[in-house]
Amino acid sequence: MRAGILILLAVLAIVAATAKQEANNFTTLKDYLDYAESYNAEIKSSYYQWQAALEEIPQAKALPDPQVNYGYYTRQSDMQMDQMAGVMQMFPWFGKLDARTEAAKNSAAAARQKYEEVRLALFGEVKAGFYEYAYLAGATEIARENLELSKHFEEVAQTKHLTMEAGHPDVIRAQVEIAKMEDVLRGLEQLREPTMSRLRTALTLPAETNLPWPGREDFNVTELDYERLAGILRQKNPQLAALMEEQLAAKSKIDLAEKNFYPDVGVGVEWTGFERSGGMSGRDSVALMFQINLPLWRDSYKGAVRQAQARKASIEQERINTENTLLTEASQAHYGYRDSIRKIRLYKDTLIPKGRELLRVSEAAYRAGTIDFLSLIDAQRTLLEYHLLYERALADNREKLAELEMLVGTELN
Repeated sequence: MRAGILILLAVLAIVAATAKQEANNFTTLKDYLDYAESYNAEIKSSYYQWQAALEEIPQAKALPDPQVNYGYYTRQSDMQMDQMAGVMQMFPWFGKLDARTEAAKNSAAAARQKYEEVRLALFGEVKAGFYEYAYLAGATEIARENLELSKHFEEVAQTKHLTMEAGHPDVIRAQVEIAKMEDVLRGLEQLREPTMSRLRTALTLPAETNLPWPGREDFNVTELDYERLAGILRQKNPQLAALMEEQLAAKSKIDLAEKNFYPDVGVGVEWTGFERSGGMSGRDSVALMFQINLPLWRDSYKGAVRQAQARKASIEQERINTENTLLTEASQAHYGYRDSIRKIRLYKDTLIPKGRELLRVSEAAYRAGTIDFLSLIDAQRTLLEYHLLYERALADNREKLAELEMLVGTELN
């Protein structure tokens, strides 16, 4: 037993090491999505539930097992009957097997859609974690660049101080600004671990796995019309599709319940053997047998029909409520998506170029002695804020797009 435990631990260690090695090579979003689809425990569980539902179909379409009986006469009659044997096959009433099979097929299709729902939700979680990680990478790089810029301004202030063109307070202000930027950078670097943990959970990676910074991706604006999104959602959202399949399964179960008012029919053969002894010789007999069950307890059958009808009505109302909820969520996500595009264009096309220009002329003016050092620092802070807000808008845009893709049930790029 101890050897078995050691082998298991060794296998787990190998799996963990392999996972870490693969994780070290992640650079693009596709790398993360492919790994999550292959190893995430929740998606595997949903996949096996779908496979289990598929196995219900051959069971639903199968006839009942035939019944075989055998008898041996321990006390014979005057006819010298010796033994008997028979076989009986029951056949459900016309349409029962079809209704039961259709219900199983629709239930399996619903399980398939639930698997797709789990898959899309997982992809949405991975994308959100990836874009937050990418935002942190961009923000860290911007903070590092601004730290270097603050050090450059300290050198400028030091030079002016040595030439008596600026007082010592400017040098102190520059050093204070450097200390602030170092604190901002440390805070961002410390945020890396909790941000990675979100991705590791979605990927089912060991807690100690270190993920490299994501590669920078080109940003392309995808214009999305809400009415078109709503139409795609109604057609392809896996939650709605699963409920539709469950409705069809419920309808088949109503048909099945209604057919319980009719009997099942059995057909069989029975053989009776006679003892052959002395001068008496009887001929064996063969009988063709028919059997039906008597559906007398009709109140129970009516209850089964009402139960199936109530189940179908419940699913119909659930589908209506789910569709309304999803459309509301899609509307909110679409607003956030469009708002992020507006911000991206504002920062990229206007504010960041103007901020760079302001910083450039402010440095020149400070060197010339026409503005004070606080104005130069204020220009640097303004540009830093614009850069960070631009990175935030990029991440929000990608996250809202991922949310919309999860809601409508397909990629939108």
